Amino acid sequence: MADDNMGSYVEPGEFRRDTNYITTRITADGRDGYAVEPDRYRLVAARACPWANRTLIVRRLLGLEPVLSLGLAGPTHDKLSWTFDLDPGEVDPVLGIHHLRDAYLKRFPDYPRGITVPAIVDISTGEVVTNDYAQMTLDFSTEWTAFHRPGAPDLYPEHLRAEIDELNREVFREVNNGVYRCGFAGSQDAYDAAYTRLFAALDRLSTQRYLVGDTITEADVRLFTTLVRFDPVYHGHFKTNRSKLTEMPVLWAYARDLFQTPGFGDTVDFGQIKEHYYVVHRDVNPTGIIPAGPDLSNWLTPHGREALGGRPFGDGTPPPPPIPSERVPVLA
Repeated sequence: MADDNMGSYVEPGEFRRDTNYITTRITADGRDGYAVEPDRYRLVAARACPWANRTLIVRRLLGLEPVLSLGLAGPTHDKLSWTFDLDPGEVDPVLGIHHLRDAYLKRFPDYPRGITVPAIVDISTGEVVTNDYAQMTLDFSTEWTAFHRPGAPDLYPEHLRAEIDELNREVFREVNNGVYRCGFAGSQDAYDAAYTRLFAALDRLSTQRYLVGDTITEADVRLFTTLVRFDPVYHGHFKTNRSKLTEMPVLWAYARDLFQTPGFGDTVDFGQIKEHYYVVHRDVNPTGIIPAGPDLSNWLTPHGREALGGRPFGDGTPPPPPIPSERVPVLA
């Protein structure tokens, strides 16, 4: 029997994601009341969450660590809130809260929706500013430019934005959210339709080294965070089991290429990813048992994608190693 404290995720028929987020933006000119400023905000993320993983990657690639601090929620949560289980006393050392929910309610006392990560909190007020993860990373690229590290890549080049936006919409609809439509389907028909759409999209993705242009862009970040979770979680837990990622040669090489690129694999914690999905989704996995496999050491094997050309960081440079407090377990 599912644990009621963990919430429920499977819906009758087709899974439909609530895509209404707090759309306040942090911008260079502060037009929404929140100007880009160093040390003013705290990014709250969870390494388990694919949507939050995007912000961790982009923050690393652009070098925003010195100006935008990071609070990490633990991999599991109940139906009310993500919590800061990893910190001493289970309290975020900067925000002084155990439940991320507190920051939402501080600004919106009657907040009616789920408490999601990533979220950005105004440190001085303790209020959530935004949880609009799709806009968040675009703003990191376009509004936080004064604080980018020297050599930061351009992840959202102006001349490619229309193409990136169009691809991002498709990848979200068919892949990022597609795996959830499989896993949280409440009927056979809904599952079958989601399964067909997911693999049709995976089969037609580009075979060039990067999705748009010859450098890493926002589009690669968004696809990567789903692919890196595919075999450890989605293949079994969400029943996306036509093929493992390791059985799709082009996508498997593409994913390894990114994983081995500084800023990508060094944000991924496979242990937290598995714990989150298998423990939290008790209506999908009632026992809460976390599977021991698969073997993940193959993420470090040669991918051969260099032969396709391309320049990962364009005219920029790789980010430096993660700061010690943000390192993840290293694959053997």
